[in-house]
Amino acid sequence: MFKETNLRSIAKGISWRFFATTTTVIIVYIFFGRLDLAIAAGVAEASSKIILYWIHERIWQRLKWGRRMIEPFNIWFTGLPLSGKTTIADGVYEKLKSMGILVERIDSKDVRKLFPDVGFTRDERNRHIKRIAHLVGTLQKNYVSAVCSFVSPYVESRDFVRKMTKNPVIVYVKANIETCMKRDYKGVYEKALKGELKNFTGISDVYEEPIDPDIVIDTEKTTPKEAVELIVKYVKKYYVK
Repeated sequence: MFKETNLRSIAKGISWRFFATTTTVIIVYIFFGRLDLAIAAGVAEASSKIILYWIHERIWQRLKWGRRMIEPFNIWFTGLPLSGKTTIADGVYEKLKSMGILVERIDSKDVRKLFPDVGFTRDERNRHIKRIAHLVGTLQKNYVSAVCSFVSPYVESRDFVRKMTKNPVIVYVKANIETCMKRDYKGVYEKALKGELKNFTGISDVYEEPIDPDIVIDTEKTTPKEAVELIVKYVKKYYVK
């Protein structure tokens, strides 16, 4: 998580003392009717308490009692192309990040740009998923969680994810092929049907539905916003207590 810097602690102390000292000056002036005495008391109080506040903050920064590092998790979205994985995963990532959780976003389209020569055969896809699982595992060693979205169509691919990462949460984004084709703003399904794209999941290659996913999001019945809330609720229940 984040460490409080000396400068931030001092700034917080000054801002707080400004309000507190003003109150002290007013109270002393009301009781004694002397502005010089009120100001002197305010300055003395402010100087001493800013230093004491800084010492107090530094002591608590060093104490481990009452603090717990969040155990890193891996939310893995799987589903047919254009089933809605990326949209929901983006929402979950933003929500978790706003909660102050150390988390990274990994999406198939971004990773494919880094490895353009990776093919789409079963063996190539499995090797690719193993690379990503290894990357996630490395992030988790530094207490960084991950939100990943990959078609990952095979049972063995998702088994790699479960075995190679800590606290995996497999999210099956369910959508039938007709729905995915309606969302096909890229025209990839059309190309696959014409034979221009080989080993395309759902057309010329199989998608093996997860047998035991942790969460199933039926995009026919659940909006992206509802899906985000459901997944974040699950994570908060099991990993962010």
